[in-house]
Amino acid sequence: MKAIITQFYTAFSELNPEKMTSSYHKDVVFEDPAFGQLEGKRASNMWRMLCESQKEKNFIVTFSDIQSDDNTGSAYWEAKYEFSKTGRKVHNKIIAQFEFKDGLIIKHTDDFNLHSWAKQALGFKGYLFGRTSFFKKKLQKQTNSLLDRFENSLK
Repeated sequence: MKAIITQFYTAFSELNPEKMTSSYHKDVVFEDPAFGQLEGKRASNMWRMLCESQKEKNFIVTFSDIQSDDNTGSAYWEAKYEFSKTGRKVHNKIIAQFEFKDGLIIKHTDDFNLHSWAKQALGFKGYLFGRTSFFKKKLQKQTNSLLDRFENSLK
């Protein structure tokens, strides 16, 4: 299963969402602090939206420490980019956990320090509020609203 994780992150570094999402089972469940839980096609569309938003920009993904067996896996990855709302540089460090079914990723959980991300992306406001559940809920509402708009543009 290391190959499927490697394929996923290699495709992400190339901003190739179709190759990324070909690693996903149709019933995938994705979860992270920024989006919350997304299922199936919505999880795949999140990657499509993120890749689309980073084209022609200085977006860098690196990955390492891939571990796996037939049922589970993990990886460490980093993303370096400019947060579009503020123009601030972000260097996010993420630990990913995976579960597999039928040779594909059925569950993908990304964990990162939301407070650290908020400080980088939003500056002082992120420093003040980035640890709160209010901030996390508001961020998830905003990111899911962006995803709703993206999905509507695909129709």
